Amino acid sequence: MLDTKNTSPGNIALILSLIVSLFAGVLISLGVKEIFFTLVSLLAIFILSFFLSRFLIEKFIHRKIKLIYKFIHQTKASKREEFFKRSVLPQQNLEEVGEDVLLWADQRKAEMEMLEKNEAFRKEFLQNLAHEFKTPVFAIQGYLETLIEGASESPEIRTKFLVNAHKNTERLINLISDLDEITSLESGKQEMHYTNFVIQDLIHEVFESLAIKADRKTIKCQIKKGCEQSIAVHADKEKIRQVLINLVDNAIKYGNTEGLIEASIYRTDDKKVLVEISDDGIGIAEEHLSRIFERFYRTDYGRSRNIGGTGLGLAICKHIIEAHGEIIHVRSKVGVGTTFGFSLDARD
Repeated sequence: MLDTKNTSPGNIALILSLIVSLFAGVLISLGVKEIFFTLVSLLAIFILSFFLSRFLIEKFIHRKIKLIYKFIHQTKASKREEFFKRSVLPQQNLEEVGEDVLLWADQRKAEMEMLEKNEAFRKEFLQNLAHEFKTPVFAIQGYLETLIEGASESPEIRTKFLVNAHKNTERLINLISDLDEITSLESGKQEMHYTNFVIQDLIHEVFESLAIKADRKTIKCQIKKGCEQSIAVHADKEKIRQVLINLVDNAIKYGNTEGLIEASIYRTDDKKVLVEISDDGIGIAEEHLSRIFERFYRTDYGRSRNIGGTGLGLAICKHIIEAHGEIIHVRSKVGVGTTFGFSLDARD
């Protein structure tokens, strides 16, 4: 009965009762009348009952604990491992087991909350993705249908509709390209090519590549005074170029006319260089700051769509910087402006 795997507390109590009853019956049958021997007999019964109870109950509890551990750790031990755990390793007491179970419960709760959060994020992402694709596709479809129905006979309307269809085609291509980029970054399939380069030189190149866009809004792009001295960093130059282009492009889009975009570069210590891109534009409300690096998240959906972009730029920046083992951060205030910053490895 003791070796069965389904021993219950009732069975244990029954066994104890039988043993104690038998032992007491033997003593009584001997007709012990002396007080001394009676006391000795009672003490012997007490000691025997105590150790038997302890042995049987511990055996029962440890069987149940074994089942609990198999469940919470989802492990299958070999006979050698089970012998080692049972005979060599010290057995855990109930307090330790209770702590382990509570820890396991907390971990499962955290996992469930994370799964629920990821599910909500997945649904939101798919909704946004469908919307981002539908808008240019439906626009192209509308322009082409109008042309097919007879609008193509007017050279002016034909040219206008073809130009608009081409713009939406470019937007669709950019969206697909950005999705492919972020998928590669998230999966870790995209290789990193580290080189040493002067970060100020790369920033100047980015400013020059976006000069036409900045000139349209009379926005001045410059490196902050005191940060002009060349500082070398060790990173993937083309990936960092992409980050800077996205950040500066956003600063132009959401910047004020006749505004200012400044790049700041600081040696924080012998190992790291801090790079910041600041603007004096419309800024970002505090409630949006924790989500702006999510895919397709827009602080002002209508205005963002009118300005352009795929809604993936900041998400791509985040993944590129994290691929370098760093974190991108943001500071912003509505009506004052926004600053994005990240660190890179320094090189002398």
